Amino acid sequence: MSVDLDVAPAMRLQLALSENPFPPLPSVVTALNSAVAQANRYPEFVPTRLAKIIATHLGLATETVVVGSGATGVAMQVMQALLADGDEIACATPTFDGYPILAAMRSTPVRAVSLDALGNQNLEALAAAVDERVRLVIVCRPHNPTGTLISAADLEWFLGVVGARTYVLLDEAYVEFVEPRLRLDARRLVVEHPNVIVLRTFSKAYGLAGLRVGYAIATPEEAERIRRWQVPFGVNATAVAAVTASYAAERELRIRVTRITRDREQLRDALRARGLRIPASHANFLYLPAPAAELLRWHGIAAKGYPDGAARVAVGDPEASAAVLAALS
Repeated sequence: MSVDLDVAPAMRLQLALSENPFPPLPSVVTALNSAVAQANRYPEFVPTRLAKIIATHLGLATETVVVGSGATGVAMQVMQALLADGDEIACATPTFDGYPILAAMRSTPVRAVSLDALGNQNLEALAAAVDERVRLVIVCRPHNPTGTLISAADLEWFLGVVGARTYVLLDEAYVEFVEPRLRLDARRLVVEHPNVIVLRTFSKAYGLAGLRVGYAIATPEEAERIRRWQVPFGVNATAVAAVTASYAAERELRIRVTRITRDREQLRDALRARGLRIPASHANFLYLPAPAAELLRWHGIAAKGYPDGAARVAVGDPEASAAVLAALS
């Protein structure tokens, strides 16, 4: 089907940003409202208290946690701290748009390695792309935009091949959607591989995308290097209240995650029943083959599109998923 995009209807559904379809949990909203009453006050000069709250919840030492303005903000701190002029980055393509954008901002070349036929990051090809000029490799688990999950064994192999000189940024932005049995022990990983930095966010499962709260887990030495690039007053004043309340509402969070993943699987099953090849996703989105991007746009559904015509759509809202199914049927 070919359509004239100039006359396509206005977007009625926004599924392009892999957002949580639900607002913050009620207890989190209450905490935010209280915090907003103090909006005339500056947040901490550097977010020491927030780092301690996160570290305590995860059973980590506070000095191993670096907080920033969303995972993207922390990723920029990582690049600034660890990359010198002439260094390069290696990552899969497609990947999270933020990485090539951040690299371009600091004029850092990116070696992009294509995914395999099943939408997985090709770790062998990624390892082969690493040489003395590549200082940082980005690995997503789950991968954005396909939702695929590299195994713990494959990651261990990869870390052994690339060696300790090359930093590995392990993006776990969607880790809360991964089955507990498939999650990694971030603390053990960083201890055994000091060149690994684990990146996480409160934007996805926790539904706090608008507050811009992310963090990294690293060795104390690497965390201190990254922390030096912290922007003063750079973390939202409501972050402490929101994160504290979110941690206190873990049961409700798990219920929401279950609802989102159930909707994801129902939509994937329905699309596969119609003959579409959809990778198994471990995140809150699905990766749809071409010409999904064009078809969804024609039906007023905003999706994240890719050059080959594929699309990524957020899941979790049954009405939105029904619209996606209808558009692709």
